[in-house]
Formats: sequence, C-alpha cells, structure tokens
Amino acid sequence: MKTDIHPKYYNAKVACACGNTFEVGSTKERLEVEICSHCHPFYTGGSKIVDAAGRVEKFKQRLAKKKTA
Repeated sequence: MKTDIHPKYYNAKVACACGNTFEVGSTKERLEVEICSHCHPFYTGGSKIVDAAGRVEKFKQRLAKKKTA
C-alpha cells in the first residue's frame, strides 16, 4: 500500500447553532452545524405532521372506510 496518501484524521470538535458541542472523528479539526441530535425535532419529540390541504384527514377517512368494509 502507498504511504502518505490519506488525509490527517482528527478528533473534531462539532459546534451546533443551539450551543451543543461534541467530538467526532473527521478530516477537519472543527465543524459547525446548524442542527444536531439535541435540537432536531425528530430526536426531541417535537416533530409535527405538516398537513397540506387536509391530506392527513383524507387518509384517515379512507383508512376508516377500509376498516368498515
């Protein structure tokens, strides 16, 4: 194998916009992200179903019709 062809590997410090910091392995020394697992709605339980034109209600009505049929 060839030597000296791989980039240097760091324990990078990641800084989130919410103020959370943590370390990961990376080829960069410092990373800045807008969203992390501490502030993302999926992980915090704050996710909401965005209803566009009543699609959720329409789906629930079709599902109810199938159960009664």
